[in-house]
Amino acid sequence: MINFRYHVVSLAAVFLALAIGLVVGTAAANGPLAENLNDQVNKITDEKQQLRDDLEQSRAELKKNADFATEVAPMLLNGKLANRNVLLVKFEGSDDDVDAATEGIADTLETAGAKIAGTLTIKEKFTAATSSELLLGMADSSAPPAVSGALPAESNGVDTSAALLAAVLVGKSGATQVEGTRGVLSAYEKNGVIGLDGDFKAPAEAVVIVAGAPASGKDAKERNAAALTIAGRFDLAGKVVVAGLSANGLVSSVRGDASIAKSVSTVDNAVTAYGQVAAVMALVERLGGKTGHYGIGDGATSLLPKTVSAANGS
Repeated sequence: MINFRYHVVSLAAVFLALAIGLVVGTAAANGPLAENLNDQVNKITDEKQQLRDDLEQSRAELKKNADFATEVAPMLLNGKLANRNVLLVKFEGSDDDVDAATEGIADTLETAGAKIAGTLTIKEKFTAATSSELLLGMADSSAPPAVSGALPAESNGVDTSAALLAAVLVGKSGATQVEGTRGVLSAYEKNGVIGLDGDFKAPAEAVVIVAGAPASGKDAKERNAAALTIAGRFDLAGKVVVAGLSANGLVSSVRGDASIAKSVSTVDNAVTAYGQVAAVMALVERLGGKTGHYGIGDGATSLLPKTVSAANGS
């Protein structure tokens, strides 16, 4: 009769055999498995280094392209905007590239001989859906008599205020400043809807609007529509180029609006030196009576305007 001790010994022998089998099997497979894993690690390491090298090469090429655009800008643009007053308008946002693009365009405008009338920052409060009444009140209380009668009659705060700002900041070549301009700018700045940088001593005959990514959040639709309204109002007052960091946002809105796209030029890569040169070339072209859409995104017809002749004075 098989007793309990026999069962215990038998089970112990079975488990011992399994353990020995696992050890032997692992030892037999360990060599090929380890070798295969090592090969994969080496391959991944090599691919990572290749990607790092490709990235560094791309960065170097981008810098060379930027240097090239910066170096040829004086040859392309020298004197093309001599004695022209240009207003810069930018939309406040979280993207620091908007500030960098604005500065780059300002430098390129000065290379072309233009004078920067000032930089107007449209703050997020301006385009907020809840600010309409505030904007209407400011327009009503600060509009000079010379322009108050020409403001839109509808109760759209963004439209009315954009029309007012365009009326006092943009005008024909050689025009004098509208009396009361300082009061308008001061009222809007004190209410936190715009920011000002510059002397704004004389109206600008042309405007470069620098825009970043499209608005986001619950009122994104209203904010994006407000940006297009602002561009449209400045377009009615003077020649406008919209320079975006990409083809999204305001650039896309302008290109998608058949009426505005006929009179407002766009550039969709203003974050680059090429885009900044293109924006100024497009402004020269716009002052000459032509409109175009440039860059690398949807709706662009070419990277740069084909030719740039000095803009005709008026």
